[in-house]
Amino acid sequence: MKGPSDIERRRIAQRAVVSVILGIGSWLLMAVTANGAAPGPDRTTLASVEQAHATLWSKFIDQHGLIHDFVGVIPTPEDCALGKPNAIGWRTPLANGAMFTGLYLPAVCERARGTGAPADKDQARRLVQGLLKCAAVSEVPGFIARGIGTDGRCHYPTGSDDQTHPWFYGLHAYVMSGLPSAEERQQIVDKMKQVAAVLEGTNWKCPCDGIYKGQFRGGFQGHLFRDAARYLFMLRAMYDVTHDRVWLERYRKARAECPAKSDKTRAEICAAGYGPDREAIKGIDEHSLWIYVGCQGALAKLAAMETEAALRAQYRTGLAINATNALAAIGGHTGFDNHDTKVFGHANWRAVYTNWYSQPKQADAEKLTESEDKAIGGKRKSYEARYMRHPLAAAAISALAGDGTGREAIEQAIRHYDYAKLNMSEFFFAECAYYALPHAPEATGKQ
Repeated sequence: MKGPSDIERRRIAQRAVVSVILGIGSWLLMAVTANGAAPGPDRTTLASVEQAHATLWSKFIDQHGLIHDFVGVIPTPEDCALGKPNAIGWRTPLANGAMFTGLYLPAVCERARGTGAPADKDQARRLVQGLLKCAAVSEVPGFIARGIGTDGRCHYPTGSDDQTHPWFYGLHAYVMSGLPSAEERQQIVDKMKQVAAVLEGTNWKCPCDGIYKGQFRGGFQGHLFRDAARYLFMLRAMYDVTHDRVWLERYRKARAECPAKSDKTRAEICAAGYGPDREAIKGIDEHSLWIYVGCQGALAKLAAMETEAALRAQYRTGLAINATNALAAIGGHTGFDNHDTKVFGHANWRAVYTNWYSQPKQADAEKLTESEDKAIGGKRKSYEARYMRHPLAAAAISALAGDGTGREAIEQAIRHYDYAKLNMSEFFFAECAYYALPHAPEATGKQ
């Protein structure tokens, strides 16, 4: 096996230096920060990443290896069966377990490859086991659960395209990382083949469970950039992990097709970036970039896997457009005050969402998510979404272009936050951004 590159050796050395500075483990950095050490330009980017990493793993990743949206009350089997606070599972810690874990796993794989540390490899494996569990708790084939409740099996009846694509994205990264054993790799690929075969049979619509069994929530064959990038990636990724040419043929056919409601091929849709989606998904640039990180990651993987120069150029064009568009949102981090004291009442979501009723239709569940006692919930959740989640998602999108676009702005955003004080786990996008950058930063973390 090829030894570490100079860049990897430098990154390993940097971590060793940081470990000395921080003391034994990242907990010391968290303690110092909590006592007033200000994040920002005086702290290196790497030190900020280490604090984010330590905070995420100590507070937000559950015993199954899944990222919780926030630290709070875990839904019970009764909650999941009745659909409390809603049958989608939104506004609970389980809302985005498969999505967040899948998006985060490539960063942890890159970290583990760079350090070679057994602890980092073990963390990657733990995330993989969480994703596999999401595909094992239901009797509905192809169903990917959002997260797992108190009994280690209960879950809400809806997955979605936003949970399913990251499931493939994360597992593909791990399978191709060189980290798993042959036996482990085969176990993962077998499960990916099983889920992909089901989706192929549903025209890539995502099946539901429980009270919505027989229904679907989201799919991948639409006309938006989000649809095209994710669908093409999953098809091509299945060829990457199986070497079964049927997947390559499906991919090649799909990239040349014009989906319904579009006069562009999927490859052309990818080349245009996410801009044309603005008409269908309002507020992308203001608050919704977080749902596009996986799309940019998928496009980056497509560019890396594609062997035809013309197609690869189209994908790279889309990556560059998205990185440039997202760059403007990174500066939003300056609006975040690390000393802010707004109330985060959502940890006890039972008190915030009390107006429950049965939800025979998915539309009923969506409407119920709006029934919030804002006085109890407080404003901190939306504050973090606006000034933390959105800028860091933008940073990840720019970094995933792979050419160093906006590096200085990306690192400034990563350095800005005191991660130990955050309530929402979406700061994992900081690690996604850092490990997507094309080379290791200098020891100072500055340009």
